[in-house]
Amino acid sequence: MRYLKEPEYSHGRQAKTGILLVNLGTPEAPTAQALRPYLKQFLSDPRVVEIPRAVWWLILNGIILNTRPKKSAAKYAAIWTRDGSPLKVHTEKQAKLLKGWLSEKLASPFMVDYAMRYGEPSISGTLARMKAAGCDRILILPAYPQYAASSTATAFDMAFAWLQQVRNQPALRTLKHYHDHPAYIQALAANIRDYWQMHGRPDVLLMSFHGVPRYTLDKGDPYHCECRKTGRLLAEALGLDPKQYRLAFQSRFGRAEWLQPYTGKTLTALGRDGTGRVDVVAPGFTADCLETLEELAMEGRASFLEAGGKEFHYIPALNEHPLWIDALGQIALENLGGWVSDDCNRDADEQARQASKNRALTLGARS
Repeated sequence: MRYLKEPEYSHGRQAKTGILLVNLGTPEAPTAQALRPYLKQFLSDPRVVEIPRAVWWLILNGIILNTRPKKSAAKYAAIWTRDGSPLKVHTEKQAKLLKGWLSEKLASPFMVDYAMRYGEPSISGTLARMKAAGCDRILILPAYPQYAASSTATAFDMAFAWLQQVRNQPALRTLKHYHDHPAYIQALAANIRDYWQMHGRPDVLLMSFHGVPRYTLDKGDPYHCECRKTGRLLAEALGLDPKQYRLAFQSRFGRAEWLQPYTGKTLTALGRDGTGRVDVVAPGFTADCLETLEELAMEGRASFLEAGGKEFHYIPALNEHPLWIDALGQIALENLGGWVSDDCNRDADEQARQASKNRALTLGARS
């Protein structure tokens, strides 16, 4: 195996702890040209599509990549901002705010960055950059509260694939999930209450989670159960009884059965039942993106109103909500135990590093 080139090493260099926030990804632009490579990378992932590779290769390259990029580009264009992809904009802001939050808690050196599983900035490229900056311990912090093999696990796969190419490996920690973390639930509840304080309350709150094929549950994926637990805990935090909320799954793709009930059909049923107002929130999305801003806020609205519903509201994702940044910080600190400190004598550390460098130079080191 050929290993990646190691960054230049300097004796006595201060080591850092890295925190890498990982989200799903986004195309570079809302165009068919940009969507094609993005969709190819995404849909070629065997954790995302679990059907025989040869069969799927023909379907993907013969049909999907010749038809879907144009349709997807139109959807992305509808939610694209002046600053670019909403998902990327929010994830970048979250990383910066998390760095600020941690800087008030930690004295030991650390670094916060973000990456995307599909598209740029890539996980491998960002990990290499963090290593070059002196990070010898890195926590992988997924933006997915609920664990799924098709999201969390594939992000870890990419991090470990990069690690296999590294001669002098940093230590890696992975955070599997935080679907029931009290700070996460508190942030979700506060975000919804903030919205209700400004816009009033609905007749029904619909919690919509990203869907996955039904067979993943049968094969042992805990995603369905973790979404259900998040929904229950959130309803309890908001003081809702079972008649005041629903839980459903969106983003179905293909003909196979996915986790049910489906969000689209649920909204249509609520409209036909004469529901006066429905509010939709997506607890599994920590940053607004195509699935929330276009699929829910636009398509979901149309489904509900066309079926006879009276009033539709989409409640934005956590994005940069202060309690969400606080939750991210708490979750990160809990998983950085032993790696960081709130008590650091910088002068003593600098003296120790300089002494180490001098000893190395005395023994013949070049730098």
